[in-house]
Amino acid sequence: MDEAVAGTDPVTDGGFVFGRGDDTAALMERVLFEVKRVVVGQDHFLERVLVAILAQGHLLVEGVPGLAKTLTVNTLAKAVRGSFKRIQFTPDLLPADLVGTRMYNQKSGEFSTVLGPVFCNLLLADEINRAPAKVQSALLEVMQERQVTIAGESHKVPQPFLVMATQNPIETEGTYPLPEAQVDRFMMKVLVDYPSEEEEFVIAQRVTGPAVAVGAVASTEQLMALQARCRKLYVDPGIISYVVKLVAATRHPDRYGLPDIARYITFGASPRATINLIEGGRALAFMRGRDYVLPEDVVDLVPDVLRHRVTLSYEALSDGITADDLVMKILQAIPAPDKPLATHVQLAPTEA
Repeated sequence: MDEAVAGTDPVTDGGFVFGRGDDTAALMERVLFEVKRVVVGQDHFLERVLVAILAQGHLLVEGVPGLAKTLTVNTLAKAVRGSFKRIQFTPDLLPADLVGTRMYNQKSGEFSTVLGPVFCNLLLADEINRAPAKVQSALLEVMQERQVTIAGESHKVPQPFLVMATQNPIETEGTYPLPEAQVDRFMMKVLVDYPSEEEEFVIAQRVTGPAVAVGAVASTEQLMALQARCRKLYVDPGIISYVVKLVAATRHPDRYGLPDIARYITFGASPRATINLIEGGRALAFMRGRDYVLPEDVVDLVPDVLRHRVTLSYEALSDGITADDLVMKILQAIPAPDKPLATHVQLAPTEA
């Protein structure tokens, strides 16, 4: 983790570092502390969830069952007084089961709109690849437009709004591959692994012991205020140029001295990856107690932002090459820019 801002008293919790520069870091610290009273380990996953919320993005999570994915999002919703809904995606799911529908009332003789479970702050789409394309397209509108259309009428979802979709990597029978357009809507794809033996020991103790009550330490209004402040963080033009090069290298690796990996890539990442890396870097810097982005904030997020946006060729699959392997080669080939000086950041114009 990155060091806190000079002149502040850093607070460390798990793998996280907070600066005590203002009440922002203190609020994030309280939220994280409340979640980690229930969830053991999974620091990387939890950090990415917080980054997605601050950057107003969505998460695609891949991991075997039983790794506290649902528990993490549910606990976070309670900590920020937000609403949480979980939808189990199945082959017989209909779009109306997701977004809502129009119902006829026989007594009044009128139609009324019944809103679906997507109207919440944190939505968990469990095993998203088990639903057919028409259901996934309905979710696509919610993720992109943050609204649903029922009988020609638009309905806004509550703010803040986060979709976390899960995929099970050990079962492929009865699944539908996600459309590339929908995969690109996810800000990050996070891989969740098994806990260590020490973490699993603590998990067993907590689950078999007395239940832990989660307290509400923040509100959705405070969370939206943090989102607004996060977008004002300064990003040096050199860092933006670095991000553009990283994403462009997934499309034309030969232009960046990587002709040997060109045959492994069918399609590279879209400009949405560039935007997500910048916004995600802002969120990570914000959580680390700074009001400006450093290159390491971006580098930490590159695998999560790019791994699902790089389409592998058949040759890559036959050679056992993964998207993460290609992303790491790109990171090694393109040098990161120098860190912006604090004095330069302070003199930079404040973004609106």
